[in-house]
Amino acid sequence: MPLIDAFIVGLDRALRAIAGVHACARPYPAAGVTDGECDASARAEAAALMRVNHVGEVCAQALYQGQALTARSPENRRALAQAAAEEEDHLAWSAGRIRELGGRLSLLNPLWYGGAFALGAAAGALGDRHSLGFLAETERQVEEHLAGHLDRLAPGDRRTRAVVEAMRTDEAKHRQTAIELGAAELPQAVKLGMRVMAKVMTTVAHRL
Repeated sequence: MPLIDAFIVGLDRALRAIAGVHACARPYPAAGVTDGECDASARAEAAALMRVNHVGEVCAQALYQGQALTARSPENRRALAQAAAEEEDHLAWSAGRIRELGGRLSLLNPLWYGGAFALGAAAGALGDRHSLGFLAETERQVEEHLAGHLDRLAPGDRRTRAVVEAMRTDEAKHRQTAIELGAAELPQAVKLGMRVMAKVMTTVAHRL
């Protein structure tokens, strides 16, 4: 793809990720699912949790774009592109569920995207094995994060649960793909740093 075309495509993806404007390539996981008893407080908490998840997907898009920019292997670029396409579904699903619950997207999405893009580009510059290691560890932590959200949802909130479970399944697949492509094991200090950054992001996004 010519440089100018790649720039336009990347800019389009960034703007759509930030604004939460995406169409699903796959069926919406909550289609046909009916909620049980769920009071206003539980719906508000679910909307906040889904806002956190949407921010996570905004960051994932930026990470993949940054990593693809500096990836050396065509195979790895293709894997990152495939994961990014599936994460676009997550953006659409999470934004749609937020709106169903009467919530709103994060006000800081441009900040989240810019920071994650820079981080992804830096990870990619370290080499494909370390970039894939960063991806695998990110997906592992996201899986844990989504599992925690499932525990916090009201029992009757079946539609949100269906969306989160589908997202979690995809994240596990992306992690396994990165491992199969030769992901390096990251140092414990790096993993801890990633957890600290994720904690800051999730705490702020839950409110803003």
